[in-house]
Amino acid sequence: MTTVAILPISDVNGDRIYQAIALQPGSSDRSSTGRTAGEALDALTAQLGQGELHPFFVIQNFQPDGFFSAEQQARLSKLMERWRILRDRNETLPSDEQAELDQLVADELKAATARSAALSQQLTS
Repeated sequence: MTTVAILPISDVNGDRIYQAIALQPGSSDRSSTGRTAGEALDALTAQLGQGELHPFFVIQNFQPDGFFSAEQQARLSKLMERWRILRDRNETLPSDEQAELDQLVADELKAATARSAALSQQLTS
């Protein structure tokens, strides 16, 4: 299964842009950037072949909460920045850091699911 993460980053001018990253076990990861999260996702979708992306959208406000802490966000951000630098050099993260990054992405997905469930419960209560 392909996992897609969309993260706010800074461009060379320090302006906020978004990077969409497709993490594909057993395959090379792909990424794209855009001025908006939607633009980055559209560019990434264009790179992926038919059947590689099964849409699942999670809206995240990128603020720590009870589901994903500030420490987890900081570590995820640090690992993603390191991943991008290495990717641009055609290098990869060491296996322990890649495993930690994969786990943080999975944890954020679980947090987003829990966040969505909590929101749904609030709306139906």
